Amino acid sequence: MASIKHTKNELKTQREALRRFQRYLPTLQLKKQQLQLEVRQLEVTLEAERNAEAQDRAELAKWVRLFAEPVDWDHWLTVSDIRLEQGNIAGVAIPVLAGVDFSRQMPDLFSTPAWLDDGVEMLQRRIRRRLELQVLGEQLRRLADELRTTNQRVNLFEKVKIPEARENIRVIRIFLGDQMTAGVARSKMAKAKALEQETAT
Repeated sequence: MASIKHTKNELKTQREALRRFQRYLPTLQLKKQQLQLEVRQLEVTLEAERNAEAQDRAELAKWVRLFAEPVDWDHWLTVSDIRLEQGNIAGVAIPVLAGVDFSRQMPDLFSTPAWLDDGVEMLQRRIRRRLELQVLGEQLRRLADELRTTNQRVNLFEKVKIPEARENIRVIRIFLGDQMTAGVARSKMAKAKALEQETAT
């Protein structure tokens, strides 16, 4: 604990600091709760997307032998644009996948394998889901970082700053009370001496 002055001005400063900490703490606690809720919801969404990706992979396993045939996938499907926007959750800027644009060539049914159209569709779904997973993962990382920082601030206020300010106020009040008592005692002693001198003359 830092050394403090035992003055009325310091007492006033400590009281103001305590009021300030007590005023900001509920806001921080509310932000912490909101972030915890968002992180939990995001974890559930991320898990659902991972399960959907696993289902896609299982479905894709049926196509693996067909994909072994030489196919120039870049010719049939390319990502032309990935649109990201900025979202905001509890003051945290997060990326949001607004959309994915694909350039897709329609296969010639007579010169390409019969499965190519379904294969391109599956590949498009996989690319979109993979991008969604990456964006959700980044959202979760940013929110978890902010939650950790907010939690540290809440703990700092609850466990350090508020108790420290209360203790400082208590110590200063005791010191000032002792000073006042000592002052009254000195005053009485001076008065008694003055009376004694008066009666002696």
